[in-house]
Amino acid sequence: MPSRQRAPTTSTRLVVLISAVMFINYIDRGNLATAAPLMQGELRLNAGQLGLLLSAFYYGYVLTVVPAGWLAERYGAHRVLTAGVVLWSLATLSVGLVSSFAVLFGLRLLLGFGESVAFPCVSKLLAQGIEPRRLSFGNGAMSSGYLLGPAVGTLLGGLLMNAFGWRPVFILLGALSLAWLLPWRRVIVTRSAADVSAVPSIAAPSFGQILRQRALWSAAIGMFSANYAFYFILAWLPFYLVKARGFSMDSMAWTASWAYLLNAVAALLTGWLMDRSLKAGRSVNLMHKGVMALNHVLVIACMAAMVLLPAKGLIAALFVYEIMAGIASPGLFAIPQIMAGPEASARWVGVHTCIGASAGIFAPAITGLLVERTGEFYSAFMLAAGMSLIGLIAWTLALPPIAPIRWEAPNAAPV
Repeated sequence: MPSRQRAPTTSTRLVVLISAVMFINYIDRGNLATAAPLMQGELRLNAGQLGLLLSAFYYGYVLTVVPAGWLAERYGAHRVLTAGVVLWSLATLSVGLVSSFAVLFGLRLLLGFGESVAFPCVSKLLAQGIEPRRLSFGNGAMSSGYLLGPAVGTLLGGLLMNAFGWRPVFILLGALSLAWLLPWRRVIVTRSAADVSAVPSIAAPSFGQILRQRALWSAAIGMFSANYAFYFILAWLPFYLVKARGFSMDSMAWTASWAYLLNAVAALLTGWLMDRSLKAGRSVNLMHKGVMALNHVLVIACMAAMVLLPAKGLIAALFVYEIMAGIASPGLFAIPQIMAGPEASARWVGVHTCIGASAGIFAPAITGLLVERTGEFYSAFMLAAGMSLIGLIAWTLALPPIAPIRWEAPNAAPV
């Protein structure tokens, strides 16, 4: 009886801390963009060097996110997440001390290495620590954390850097990231036995078995599609609003901040509503696929509206897009967690995230080339709409029914 009373408290604490670390994760990865105008003059960086620095994070991230999933299942997700937080916190803090492009580039790579553990580890922890019917809320809370990060990081970081300079802010953010480890220590103690010592009821599948799953590749392509529009908007929205649509810096900042806030709130509310619906007996398959289908259909419409409509229509379409992106966010990781199960979720999500996150490399760069060649954003928005059409097909037609996979090799061991 005592264990039953403690379980909700333990799972709630886990969700809160996971949401907090994802919030920190996205603040730390995005703070360079906020500091770039100040850093450029002091460090004498040209535009090409800034572009390399902004993309360096994703080089490190994409290279290591798959190994991060293996490490999470081999050594325990709680331990690997702890190591990742230490690495990315120290990388963030050290940026405040740099004086050269080469060192800054190396620190951005290290930041990507450290942050690559986040999604595989939190997916493993959620799949192990929360019953399947509550995964939507757990992922909704986690999604609201990383979606709120850019909004708060841009606004608060900009204000602090304007007041104190960029170096003290990086040092402060790195120290605050390390402070997250203090409450996390209690979770490490309680998770150790369950995450490492306990013998699972079903043997973990091999990595080859995971890679042979059609569901893995369908969901990963769907996530790449969703992320393409997300990273396109995240990287180019300020420039587009100010340079192409004539917004002032103030109106741009407020518009973007409200859009990102709507995104985070929608993710949290959707996770809660989906959990209630699933508890009421609704189909997991129909709920998640229906949300993904609606998201991609509306994203196609919103991409066209943002480039074709006047300012008020553009803002309305942007807000609808951000709300729908938030609504779809819980499913991006709840679906692979449900299908992979606790035995394979970290390695599965490692591959899933590697493919999905690679959109962060392609979307900003391709958009820059298209804008440079054409002098406008029409083709860039249409490409994002086309990518969303591919995602619609991947989530609805290519993805098998959403249900736990029965891994059929009881003697297989993780590789």
